[in-house]
Amino acid sequence: MIHSSGFLSIVNDAKSRVRETTVEEVKQRLDNGESFYLVDVREDNEWNNGKLPGAVHLGKGVIERDIENTIPDTNADIVLYCGGGFRSALAADNLQKMGYTNVISMDGGYKGWATAGYPVDKPE
Repeated sequence: MIHSSGFLSIVNDAKSRVRETTVEEVKQRLDNGESFYLVDVREDNEWNNGKLPGAVHLGKGVIERDIENTIPDTNADIVLYCGGGFRSALAADNLQKMGYTNVISMDGGYKGWATAGYPVDKPE
């Protein structure tokens, strides 16, 4: 997907303030049984087509509104992912502004996860 320069500008700005992790690091954390929230910030139609195992869905359009009810602990370990790592960086930036201290964006997103051949939950 080709993104507009304005969108890339705000993504790069957000990425200058958020921590990022890789698809491989998230897979290893899951394999090691680490406890953290894995949050999919993609649109409903993307979520309905497949997700990472164990993920919860808080779409980019509602995450700021719903995060405090879903994950009230602002110190919780949270990994956000989207399709490629851009929207999750924007969401991570906003969650940090809301006081969340341990939020990370997964660079590569769902596409990187699937391309690596890692398991995904698909609808039946």
